[in-house]
Amino acid sequence: MLLVAFLLVASLLSPVQSLPIVSDSGHLLPSNQTFHPGSELNKLKRIRAYLRKINKPAVKTIQSPDGDVIDCVLSHLQPAFDHPKLQGHKPLDPPERPKGNDTTDTVAESLQLWTQSGESCPEGTVPIRRTTEKDILRASSLRRYGRKRARHVRRDSTGSGHEHAVLFANGDRFYGAKASMNVWAPRVTDQYEFSLSQIWVISGSFGHDLNTIEAGWQVSPELYGDNNPRFFTYWTTDAYQATGCYNLLCSGFIQTNNRVAIGAAIYPRSSYKGRQFDIGLMVWKDPKHGHWWLEFGSGLLVGYWPAFLFSHLRNHASMEKDLEEHHISETCKWLTGIITCFLYQTFISWLIIQGVII
Repeated sequence: MLLVAFLLVASLLSPVQSLPIVSDSGHLLPSNQTFHPGSELNKLKRIRAYLRKINKPAVKTIQSPDGDVIDCVLSHLQPAFDHPKLQGHKPLDPPERPKGNDTTDTVAESLQLWTQSGESCPEGTVPIRRTTEKDILRASSLRRYGRKRARHVRRDSTGSGHEHAVLFANGDRFYGAKASMNVWAPRVTDQYEFSLSQIWVISGSFGHDLNTIEAGWQVSPELYGDNNPRFFTYWTTDAYQATGCYNLLCSGFIQTNNRVAIGAAIYPRSSYKGRQFDIGLMVWKDPKHGHWWLEFGSGLLVGYWPAFLFSHLRNHASMEKDLEEHHISETCKWLTGIITCFLYQTFISWLIIQGVII
């Protein structure tokens, strides 16, 4: 309220000049650029309206040691069900797992910092990391918050200011992927750099109709405000132009699990010449409903991306013509121990397992 009062008073005066003003992206504006209190107040109103929309009423709140607030939200009230096609619906029951991956074991040890105190969300709720004003103010704009920057997407490991270590398989009948990823806390040099390790399921052309499903861990000070490795998800249907988002920051991914918070910090982590820590991830398409399901750890179903979100990934997908051809069974021979590939009953053009630069 003090900030609002100051802005209202300042708006009655002439615009302030020659002060070090911070832009939406967090960078200093030139000293001769004008600061407009009225527009800043409107921006603050838009941010708070967005927060009221995205932060759903909680039946329980848990304080994480890293400063995060985890809200236990009734599963049918999570952001996904704001979507017109999902309003009035509830999360689906878990599907059958692919053959050879039908374990019923679940992880006994804690995989995230927020659970270290022994607190948990009740059955019928999902844990959601609470979004704050500071989170949004670190983004370039409210419209782009929680979304990757739109850019020309390449399938190789060069250019665009990115460094990649990639294992990939090309083909026309990939139905899912399973990977074990070593978890680290790599240092990034500034707020706008990031590091990640992920499964990247892709279909469509590398233009404006690229469909992706992504899951893994990432260090992103811009998105989260710290250097903790965090479990994340992402999706898009138009090559990161306007659709999709990270985690549960828009209507899309439907969470079904009350033990894993998407966007929350992973713990423990690997250390140099010390203990190593991995997380397991599996993504596959349920043949009954066509949705893409995500498993975290050993047997924990996190939730699913509804089939209607996608174009190419909804039904059949065709391979990009300029991609090299590799049959999945041949590819998996040299990925044994790192990636387990399996077949099910849908099409996907190709799959990338993208590594992390530390």
